[in-house]
Amino acid sequence: MRVLVVGSGGREHALVLALKRVKHVTMDISCAPGNAGIARDANCVDIAAEDIEGIVRLARDDGSDLVVVGPEGPLVAGLVDALNSAGIAAFGPTKAAAQIEGSKLFAKELMAAAGVPTAKHTVMTSYADALQQIATTNYPTVMKADGLAAGKGVLICEDAAAARAAIEEFFVERRFGDTKVMLEEHLVGDEVSLLAICDGVRAIPMAPARDYKRIFDGDRGPNTGGMGSYSPVPGVGTARLNELSALVHQPIVDEMRRRGTPFNGILYAGLMLTKDGPKVLEYNARFGDPETQSILPRLESDIGALMSRAVIDGGLEDARLEWNSDFAVTITLAAGGYPGTPSTGDVIEGLGRIPDNIQVTHGGTAADDGTIVTAGGRVLNVTALGSTPIAAREQAYAAADLIKFNGRQLRSDIAAGVL
Repeated sequence: MRVLVVGSGGREHALVLALKRVKHVTMDISCAPGNAGIARDANCVDIAAEDIEGIVRLARDDGSDLVVVGPEGPLVAGLVDALNSAGIAAFGPTKAAAQIEGSKLFAKELMAAAGVPTAKHTVMTSYADALQQIATTNYPTVMKADGLAAGKGVLICEDAAAARAAIEEFFVERRFGDTKVMLEEHLVGDEVSLLAICDGVRAIPMAPARDYKRIFDGDRGPNTGGMGSYSPVPGVGTARLNELSALVHQPIVDEMRRRGTPFNGILYAGLMLTKDGPKVLEYNARFGDPETQSILPRLESDIGALMSRAVIDGGLEDARLEWNSDFAVTITLAAGGYPGTPSTGDVIEGLGRIPDNIQVTHGGTAADDGTIVTAGGRVLNVTALGSTPIAAREQAYAAADLIKFNGRQLRSDIAAGVL
């Protein structure tokens, strides 16, 4: 089976490693563009994930049986549509379906139509409009850029001063481009990342995970793409998992099918378990990063077969997901300066000392004259499996401590709450 994975981060490396674990099928795996770590596990081709024509040409010339699209950008830009038009099977939603992540306002409208619980919100369209609205809002409050922002377009404002600074970023500095901004109710509770694999008809939930968005311990500092994760989530067993999925996944799949834009691929629901019940914080149209790094090592089912079936309308009928009983903890190592302007070109040491039972996925790395150097904000992910949360956490941090590079950042409290 010839598989092309599109993307260059830790999520894509985790997908490549999961595909390599499939035993009964010979996998010929390519990745575009990949990175220095992925190059050790797949054939990397220097074509940008956003180069739709280039990816289609590569998949056609390579005879790919399946293209797995990792990042949100190409999905929202219509890569799956282009691949399908060329007769190439692609795992991921079409451009129309990917708008659930491409526009937070679209997602809100979709949730309202599908009856999915979520936070109350209003829309701010200009600086003057925003000034008026923040004068009467309750604090803390949340502001979100409508479009894609690599996980950094969400600002939590504790008071009016922070809100004024936020609207300066959105409407004066235009940090996230020319975008509408959503002013949203601040929800309190425990967060859960709940992914489901979808075939346009049904949603089958995957193991739950919890990630850490803020850069510093104690959930302080600015938002990032994610500084670590763990799976499973205590308190979210099989019955609760199915209950949550029936509330937040299946109604969306049903509504999108009704609209003629069926959702095939991974539907990611970021949930807040509030005292008033679960509410959706956001939807993504792909695997989460770094949740994927904690979820996939626990999956015992054939991920390649599942993705191949999901591209077919209704293809997941009678599909079952099997998981091992281990606990997984993922620690993200970030570059100095992240989530602002990350330092690049810093030599990474210690990768050769990592034990074989630890999975290291590369997020932002490059090869430079025989050495591995930093080449992005989130550089590496270190994942350990253990029979208990304590065992997994201790192994993950012990391995992370073996890796050194200038300016390295990591949180020291990943999965600490589980203990």
